[in-house]
Amino acid sequence: MAQERYRSLLREASPRLRVLEPAELDELDWLYFRVFLAEVVAPKTDLIPWEAAGDVSHGALYFAARDHLVRLPQDLPRLLRVPGREGAYVRLGALMRARSDLFLPEGGPLYEFRALRLLESERHRADWDELAQALEARQEGLPTLLVAEAGFPEAWLSRLREGLGLLPEEVLPLAPPLDLGFLEALAAGGPAEWRFPPLRPERPRAFLKHPLKRLLERDLLLHHPFEAYAAVERFALAALEPEVEEVWATLYRIGEENPLAETLIQAARMGKRVHVLLEGRARFDELLNLRWYLRLLRAGVAVLPLSERKVHAKALLLLTREGGYAHLGTGNYNPQNGLLYADFSLFTAREGLVRELAAFFRALEAGRSPSLSLLKTGEAIQRFLVEATLAEAHPKGRVILKCNHLTDPALLEALVQAAEKGAWVDLLVRSTLSLLHPAFRAQSLVGRFLEHARVAAFRRGGAWEVYLTSADLMPRNFQNRFELLFPVLDREARRKVLKALKRQLKDDRNRFLLTPQGEKWLWEGKRDAHRP
Repeated sequence: MAQERYRSLLREASPRLRVLEPAELDELDWLYFRVFLAEVVAPKTDLIPWEAAGDVSHGALYFAARDHLVRLPQDLPRLLRVPGREGAYVRLGALMRARSDLFLPEGGPLYEFRALRLLESERHRADWDELAQALEARQEGLPTLLVAEAGFPEAWLSRLREGLGLLPEEVLPLAPPLDLGFLEALAAGGPAEWRFPPLRPERPRAFLKHPLKRLLERDLLLHHPFEAYAAVERFALAALEPEVEEVWATLYRIGEENPLAETLIQAARMGKRVHVLLEGRARFDELLNLRWYLRLLRAGVAVLPLSERKVHAKALLLLTREGGYAHLGTGNYNPQNGLLYADFSLFTAREGLVRELAAFFRALEAGRSPSLSLLKTGEAIQRFLVEATLAEAHPKGRVILKCNHLTDPALLEALVQAAEKGAWVDLLVRSTLSLLHPAFRAQSLVGRFLEHARVAAFRRGGAWEVYLTSADLMPRNFQNRFELLFPVLDREARRKVLKALKRQLKDDRNRFLLTPQGEKWLWEGKRDAHRP
């Protein structure tokens, strides 16, 4: 389907934008590209013997030739402008195929392929002083899929597949190009109608002015990015106010620059007690988080030891002599994610939630499992969701689950039971769903923003109960991570979450319907849940 959309995009773009084939380049074009390939590309290109086929890197783009494999340089753009031709581009890979003599001793045809690996994502406990050594020793995981261009010579394909240890059914033939990452550059050079209009998020003015004072009145729920993520950073800044004595935070994927983390450093330097659960094993972000660990530690922040379980909960707690204030979210404390990910934030000064969140943090500090009631963590999240789903197993029952991944067998079985007994069950699952059943409605929303919020809603006796969570609904997340599931107790906040869910269930611009018979996508309508 991606290839069909690519070809459709090229047809729509013509004649304003064109991706040329090498045969369409004239002598002047080649005057430039010959030098570019020889002087810029060739020195950065890896030539690999066939004997090393089993060691190719996850996701990288390669060419296969008769006697060698060629890895395309990672730091060069896949799409190149043709000098002097308005709106004309050419793919780097296509140029390399046309001039293979610059990259191979023997020249000859080149065929594209990529290998995907199951990357190691969960590690045994490695505390901060062991993390650097653990990262050095990490190896890429086992190959799981070989994507090769249609027309790949059968003998070469067999040799490549055997080198990777894959079965014939683990080979996916596709028409080139196999790497469509260059489409972002193509869209950037295209007409304005190809790009989304700028989003101007709503700003909760009273909260931004006096966040703690505002929370004494009632809870606040925000839906990012439609409502400004800046509110999260403003709440963190309240840690610097005189009445705040102690701060607790979980940090997972926070990026290179992070105002919230800088605020925690500033609070520690002011003499406040600041405790941080920084997850060093956040996949792909380990090195960044190791750098943040050193910065936080040197500023006087108490960075807690890494626990046996990954800490994936998203929580920030400000404690005062009289009580406290909490932020609980479904998304990362990352300003870039706050612009691109669709997530919910709950801000509260409710005594029960603040007390339990403090108990959660102190239990992790002591190295024991938290004992909670209003909040749920670990396997208690799974038990709660299963029980709540089974309680809806009747003709008037109603269940809405929204997540990235839903693979937990016990929860799926409960959903089937509820649906078969007449409950109306809606699933919004962006990525992995391991069971389809005709009795419930499964769908996926893939649009302008990355749907990242995890929500569970149940209509208990006619009154909706709504819960938000940091957890995707997978056994490993319940068993191997500290997540948090929390109730939305404020009536207006519940209404806002339900309104967002219902908009998404009616979306006909970004939604896929998932049925046992296959996918059906709804892309041509006017109801767009990503347009505020």
